[in-house]
Amino acid sequence: MQQRSILGILLSVILMCGLWTAPEALAQEKPRRGGMLRVALAGDPPSLDMHQESTFLVDIPFSTVYNTLVVFDPHGYPNIIGDLAKSWTVSTDHLTWTFTLHKGVKFHDGSNLTSADVQASFDRIVFPSKSVISPRKSYFQMIKSIEAPDPYTVVFRLNYPSPSLLTMLAHPANFIFAKKYLDKDPQWYRQHAMGSGPFKLKRYVRGSYLEMERNPNYWKKGLPYMDGIKYYIIRDDAARAKSIRANRTDVELRGFPPSEVEGIKSQMGDKVTVAYPGQPGHWGVAFNVDAKPFDDERVRLAMSLAIDRYDMAKTLAPLTGLDTVSGPITPKTPWGLSGEELQALPGFGKDHEANLKEARRLLAEAGFPDGFQTTLLNRSIKLPYIDFGVYLVSAWKKIGIEAEHKIEESASWSKSRRSRNFDVLVAPNGTNTDGDPDEVLVRFTTDASANYGRFSDPVIDQLFEQQKVEVDVPKRIALAKELQKRLITKAWWLPCLSWTRAEVRSSRIRNYEPQPNHWMNRRLEDVWLAKK
Repeated sequence: MQQRSILGILLSVILMCGLWTAPEALAQEKPRRGGMLRVALAGDPPSLDMHQESTFLVDIPFSTVYNTLVVFDPHGYPNIIGDLAKSWTVSTDHLTWTFTLHKGVKFHDGSNLTSADVQASFDRIVFPSKSVISPRKSYFQMIKSIEAPDPYTVVFRLNYPSPSLLTMLAHPANFIFAKKYLDKDPQWYRQHAMGSGPFKLKRYVRGSYLEMERNPNYWKKGLPYMDGIKYYIIRDDAARAKSIRANRTDVELRGFPPSEVEGIKSQMGDKVTVAYPGQPGHWGVAFNVDAKPFDDERVRLAMSLAIDRYDMAKTLAPLTGLDTVSGPITPKTPWGLSGEELQALPGFGKDHEANLKEARRLLAEAGFPDGFQTTLLNRSIKLPYIDFGVYLVSAWKKIGIEAEHKIEESASWSKSRRSRNFDVLVAPNGTNTDGDPDEVLVRFTTDASANYGRFSDPVIDQLFEQQKVEVDVPKRIALAKELQKRLITKAWWLPCLSWTRAEVRSSRIRNYEPQPNHWMNRRLEDVWLAKK
């Protein structure tokens, strides 16, 4: 007989509070129905299929259309509560997780959502067919099988006890799709949006807007409050900020540069609310290690040493919010390398003249005393990609490396990085947790789909395998830190800066709390708009 673990009991208590329970601070304010939320969005989604995409351009608008099995509590981050899951239990050996689903959940086409849909959706993510790209497959190495023994029960059987399973299941990209459409065509959701969420896709005019309308038959009775949400596609950062100042949009859910935030606050005063929820993501550099000369560790180390990360943070902070020198995991968490630990590693020492001298020596030793030419592939999103790329190009010139700054639209950039059609890549390392090693570090293992440089390091693989099953927290932290040190020392991937995200919204938006990652808390099912 399965026993509830202590974790399971705690989570069940959290679950009783319910996703749709308003926080105490808002208990005296009565929700207002109606109204259209206007959101500024930085570009078109490359497709509508979140399972196969890795961009906020899909997650932000389409999170409103779908439910997930479990979710980070929108009013109590980082607690995880049930969404489609009504409750769950964990076996005493932590190898079997059993989820009981809410009954009466319907998709937008009127069909019932059952455990078969949950199973099919996670099978697609965890065990994708050859025709399906699953960028988050590597997050679920612990899952052995997924079963649906009856219409309202889903069972996850694990290869090993995993302290990260629930966190990975709560990832906001794990939309539950309808099995019948996946059976009809594995690519059906690339061009269609049909979920069980609080809003339905009404209209999409490419390059102009996405419009969502209220789902009148949403299974959470009384929700949503708003009539709809309209996402205006505005590619330029300054133009999106101007749309807030001109009251043409109510919010930009990804973030603005600090300079734009100050301008909006100065002009609009208490008509806007500004939050700094942080951002556990990280901006770094990946190399295609099959392309010369990046197969040479000396070349990669030289390019790392050429970057003055401390000056970079000072220069880019007001422009982008990239303000914290960091390893792959932010030093604000126990899993991250501290400032002192980083400074002992190549590229993080504070004597930049000494770093440049060593970089030139390494290049000469590798056969490039006068440097070489290459191409830096980047994404056409200004914040913070382009300014970050410009700084890198400037830094590498100091050691004779001339890098063409090649900028591609999001869809093309995503395709190029998946196919390794690059030499050097601006490579953000996003995370939806406060640095859980399974989520952050898995992409540096040999077989990870997000290891875009496709480097292979048996030492890193072994350290990752050790930490993912380690239940002693201090030991797991030590293993995670050792992996990061190895990554930096071999210069497989160059960590640079973490991002402090600033989110500006109209003060009319109520019952909403920003969470650290710009992908999170985007369903907006219990958000309402106060009167003007």
